[in-house]
Amino acid sequence: MAAPELRHLRYLLAVAEHGSFTRAAEELHISQPTLSQQIRQLERTLGVQLLDRTGRTVRLTDAGAVYTDHARRALRDLAAAERAVHDVQDLSRGHLRLGVTPTFTAYLVGPLTAELHARHPGVGLTLTETTQDRIEAALLADDLDLGIAFAGTHPPGLTATALFTETLSLVTGTSRARTLPDPLPVHALKDEQLALLSGDFATRAHIDGYFARHRAAPRITVEANSVQALTEIVRRTGLATVLPDALAHDHPHLAPVPLDPPLPTRTVTLLHREGAYRSAAARAFTRLTRDLVHARGYPPAP
Repeated sequence: MAAPELRHLRYLLAVAEHGSFTRAAEELHISQPTLSQQIRQLERTLGVQLLDRTGRTVRLTDAGAVYTDHARRALRDLAAAERAVHDVQDLSRGHLRLGVTPTFTAYLVGPLTAELHARHPGVGLTLTETTQDRIEAALLADDLDLGIAFAGTHPPGLTATALFTETLSLVTGTSRARTLPDPLPVHALKDEQLALLSGDFATRAHIDGYFARHRAAPRITVEANSVQALTEIVRRTGLATVLPDALAHDHPHLAPVPLDPPLPTRTVTLLHREGAYRSAAARAFTRLTRDLVHARGYPPAP
């Protein structure tokens, strides 16, 4: 029996993803009859029907579901092999795919990127800002090399390396901070108007949980899905927010105000897929991340 060609696997996965020959053909930039013929050829080669074409949408048969699962893994492993072949150990070139949760974009991504470029200017970086669950899924699918997120219960197949402890505080404009007690009792928040991250952020759930535990009920005047928007709002108004201390320390117009009791800390971790090929760029980025965290004096992870 002749072995299926790689294009057959990609064609089958496209049809399975879209549930349609028409949409899959558009994505693949081939004609629908050609796509249909290629899938038929694959089915003849394997001697089994992979797709159920009788409904309104095209569905995988039981055999097709098993086969596509192996096909995805095979293509993922092949892509990793190609990256390994092109990996250059002296870091004169290379590429890193990094995923981060949004708050890290505000205070960690800039210094890390600057350090990477200073040490290894030939290494390119693709940065993805998204939620932690999507970072984890992308790592498992080999769509990312590394992720920066928070410690917790991670899916099987991922390894987490602790980097530092992130502390959160009330953050205000510098002039306003001088008028507040240090630390500020949590019950005093009833007199504050806050601008907070929206519920799309894991940080917001962390903050809301703290307020609920301490029966604090501040007035939430603004919700935003951008850390940059929050910092501008707080800088230009009398509103306060809750953000990582590290962000306030890097911003000349903002100041952290510790709360009493303090907000719970979180452990920041570097995530990667267990057993995945670690490129020279990924190993170098791991080292420089540890160096930068230490140099900036972030609290060590427990």
